[in-house]
Amino acid sequence: MTSLLALIADRPSFALLARDPGTVEVLLGDVVDVDVLADIPLAGTDGTPREVLALVPYRQVRERGFACHDDGAPLRCLVVDEHATIERDAAIAELPTAPVPLTDPGFDLSDEEYAAIVRRVISDEIGHGEGANFVIRRDFTAGVDADPLTAGLTWFRALLEHERGAYWTFLVVTPGHIAVGASPEAHVVARDGIVTMNPISGTFRHPAGGSTVETLSEFLRSTKETEELFMVVDEELKMMSAVCSDGGRITGPHLKEMSRLTHTEYMLRGRSRLDPRDILRETMFAPTVTGSPMQNACTVIQRHEKAPRGYYSGVAALFTPRDTLAVGEQSHDLDAPILIRTAYLVDGRLRVPVGATLVRHSDPDGEVGETHGKAAGVLGAIGAVPRDGDDTDAPAAPRPQLASDPEIAALLASRNSRLAPFWLNPQGAEGPRPLSGRTALVVDAEDRFTTMLAHQLHHLGLDVRIRPWSEVTDADIDGAELVVSGPGPGDPRDPDSTRMRRMRQVVSRRMDAGAPLLAVCLSHQILADRLGLELLPLQTPHQGLQKTVPVFGEDVSIGFYNTFSAHVEPGTTTVGVAEVASDPETGDVYALRGPGFASVQGHLESILSRDGLETLQRLAEHALGLTS
Repeated sequence: MTSLLALIADRPSFALLARDPGTVEVLLGDVVDVDVLADIPLAGTDGTPREVLALVPYRQVRERGFACHDDGAPLRCLVVDEHATIERDAAIAELPTAPVPLTDPGFDLSDEEYAAIVRRVISDEIGHGEGANFVIRRDFTAGVDADPLTAGLTWFRALLEHERGAYWTFLVVTPGHIAVGASPEAHVVARDGIVTMNPISGTFRHPAGGSTVETLSEFLRSTKETEELFMVVDEELKMMSAVCSDGGRITGPHLKEMSRLTHTEYMLRGRSRLDPRDILRETMFAPTVTGSPMQNACTVIQRHEKAPRGYYSGVAALFTPRDTLAVGEQSHDLDAPILIRTAYLVDGRLRVPVGATLVRHSDPDGEVGETHGKAAGVLGAIGAVPRDGDDTDAPAAPRPQLASDPEIAALLASRNSRLAPFWLNPQGAEGPRPLSGRTALVVDAEDRFTTMLAHQLHHLGLDVRIRPWSEVTDADIDGAELVVSGPGPGDPRDPDSTRMRRMRQVVSRRMDAGAPLLAVCLSHQILADRLGLELLPLQTPHQGLQKTVPVFGEDVSIGFYNTFSAHVEPGTTTVGVAEVASDPETGDVYALRGPGFASVQGHLESILSRDGLETLQRLAEHALGLTS
């Protein structure tokens, strides 16, 4: 029988992965640090495909032009020259068990400091239209006097014995750095041309006496937890629409039951022929650990987190050569879990980063408690602190699975009644293409909802291209048959924003030319301002909110992600040349239309927009002059 310890003896770099219930994989090889994802060495000098495990730090968001505190954490690649498999029980039997004491434990930020950050993010960021949700972290740290490798192996054994439900349980050892964890979430998987993403949100900490149908039901009925999950699904569908030809289909929701925590999750699937490194780049990183919209979330993180993230919220990406290839297929599969629920050991210091998702409903004290719970979950799982309810080091007894309970199953299934059928159903089959033969230019104002918009417009028959606001030219704007001026974060009234000035130019140029224009969310507000309507911040932000609203003779269910709104006097139906669809009580303007233009405040492409596709078709046809 192969010995795990014999395999890793005298190896400065290796990885242990538990991806299947009964085995531990041992990856041995040399380490190469590279600058960008495209440089991950998937082939040898002779062209032979190679297996590579890459630790991708958060700072790689710079490849997408996003902001971050740059700590220089390397994009570290373990180029595998030997891949062995050992039975799980045999591996456990070889690993050390002696406790690893911690010294000087505590958070880098006090509870009061973290709660103050939560309040600032809610008021200054979400309250000013900068996004729907943001994940702000703090770090639990402690000293470790034990031999680093012994500590890592001990903690890995504890995870194998006591943690269940993890997607990956792993130990990665490279010079000067140890990472050990149990990630619950596959960020992105590409296998045989099928891309899968696994948005997870909502954290239910198991009561000391164990979860019950009653306690779990209360969690599943929580508005905050439900909306958190819907928002991260929307954000990951933006990524899927960028990398998959069919945009992505939602299945679920499911429960992710782990030893100490339970989450809710969906699965997203679509087809792609992209290089797996390109798929990884386009999906950096999960909204569950960053926020939405992604680009501005990175800016908000940089504003409010005072230290770099290192590998927290990055991914561990395993690129595995495929045995057989069809023409046009990629040479490697990709399996990339998020680097969360992970402990890092560097220079005798343990670091466990944890974060909370901040939304408009967030209670600062509750978010403080969530970080305590997550840190305790990791530390308890690796045996660094006493485990909840554990008086011995015996492996955790299996908990009853509650997902199959009829009440729980019904609560989960009921969530989909709120969602858009377009994203729940297969989209590959050809159907009516009412706008076939026409073209559209989508202008992205730093919210990749534009990828979902483009996918739906393509589904309606349009030939669509997307251009960022910073790159779109006047010639692009003038030459397009239909311009879709897109959504984005921020205050549309901001006179100092270069982005807002350019988006105002996009809208004005099309309006001045009388050329077909469809304006969405932020651009709808800019159009309303041009038409003389008042713009005001909402009393309560509509971030991830589903409403049924009147849109030109039809009541439609639409998802909203806005902090500002155009206003008219209740009952107003026209302003100048524009028809107005507004709230009969508040005067909030939901849509506008006139000669050659239409606009909408909501996100018709969101999973929250049950009537989104039909409403998008109506407004696009009006802008193009195809309806009266």
